[in-house]
Amino acid sequence: MSPEIKQLRDKLKGLNLSGMIVSNPVSIRYLTGLDAEGILIIDPKENLFITDSRYIESVNNSLTIDAEIVACDKKDMTKYDYTLIFEDYNEIGFEENYVTYAEYKRYLELFQVNLVETEGLIESQRIVKEPGEIEKIKKACEITDKAFEYIIGHIRKGMTEKEIAFELERQMYLNGADGIAFETIVASGENSSMPHAVPTDRVIEENDIILFDFGAKYQGYNSDCSRTVFVGEILEVQKEVYEFVLSQQEKIIENFREGTNIKTIMRNRETDYSLEHFEILHSFGHGVGLDIHETPSLNSKVDCFLKKNAVVAIEPGVYFPR
Repeated sequence: MSPEIKQLRDKLKGLNLSGMIVSNPVSIRYLTGLDAEGILIIDPKENLFITDSRYIESVNNSLTIDAEIVACDKKDMTKYDYTLIFEDYNEIGFEENYVTYAEYKRYLELFQVNLVETEGLIESQRIVKEPGEIEKIKKACEITDKAFEYIIGHIRKGMTEKEIAFELERQMYLNGADGIAFETIVASGENSSMPHAVPTDRVIEENDIILFDFGAKYQGYNSDCSRTVFVGEILEVQKEVYEFVLSQQEKIIENFREGTNIKTIMRNRETDYSLEHFEILHSFGHGVGLDIHETPSLNSKVDCFLKKNAVVAIEPGVYFPR
């Protein structure tokens, strides 16, 4: 049994739940190492992974936990007598954020149990990373750094945002990425005021600002990198804003310690500086792992404490139209 599943079982027991139906693919990969379509059933007696025939060979080759594998078409899951799984139990947890109403009704019919919302139980467990997870995130970061180092040496006036984004992603793949963590953002000039801009055919011009937001995926784990690059002359107001954002980031990092309350860190940073001329459009950061945005979110409304081996991206930003 994986330590992740053992920990989850203990949490379910503490909530007086007899088991859990896991349907989020990211949760399944976290608990089992499987990257395949299906659902994972955990009860006190066994683990049961249900998938269809398209994935059965892959699952057999990569399953790392003691679990029975059932191959069946998702449209006809009644081929297996699921009522036997939970016959001695009453309440079973499920991931309410990843189950449609239609699936919810089907689970009720198949398993004949009361389904209880688990409110991010697995997501909260994923906050603290195991050493192997941290190594994969580090590798994703190394790939990202190499790609960025390459691209800043190859940006030229006349290139388009799309061309830069394409080459940036190409470099991540060449350096070992399995994929991109999210849609790459390369936003120049007037486009750089939009945090989630999409690369366009806009041509890079002299004295442009270029906003980068990109990341690599390595063995399921993500990196997240935000950078601002100046082409040519840097105006004094641009320098002022850049240094303001950098100081915010550095101050937050200085105060990151195990056991520190996130709300306290964020509020202290906001009161240390005058923000009247700047607009903050998103939180100062977020957790990173199998998902690009994981718990915790870093903002002054989050009342929780930092934990050892949690991994976060710290990326404050301010935006205003040119």
